[in-house]
Amino acid sequence: MTELASKTRPPRREFRNINVVTDLTGYRLPPAGIVSILHRVSGVLMFLLMPFIIWMFDTSVSSEISYARFKAAFDSGLGFLPGWFLKLVALALIWGYLHHFCAGLRHLWMDVSHEAVTKEFGKTSAIVVLAISILLTLALGAKLFGLY
Repeated sequence: MTELASKTRPPRREFRNINVVTDLTGYRLPPAGIVSILHRVSGVLMFLLMPFIIWMFDTSVSSEISYARFKAAFDSGLGFLPGWFLKLVALALIWGYLHHFCAGLRHLWMDVSHEAVTKEFGKTSAIVVLAISILLTLALGAKLFGLY
């Protein structure tokens, strides 16, 4: 029986000491690993852009004049920064928040139902998190850039 299994599938390569130049290009990270890394990246992104978030919130709710200045910054720019760049930063924040939220819900669900978590569930839920966060980001990005 083991001879049959070994003939249909070649043995998997073992990565003990991963060399960045030779081994890293052939290494396939599973979807759960990608979601885990992106969860960390989105958290760092939101933390580092916290001053921008506070500025956006403060200028948008202070008064009607500050809201008009806020809207003008996204339309025509802010000093040396063009408006499209501010929109891209806001889009990165939107993605960061949505991905962090969806991946956090995935982690909470896996913590609550830890007996039902399998390797297949991890792969499927990671793909669902990626798809949902990208679709929601595209929808809100289309609204941000004025497509609807």
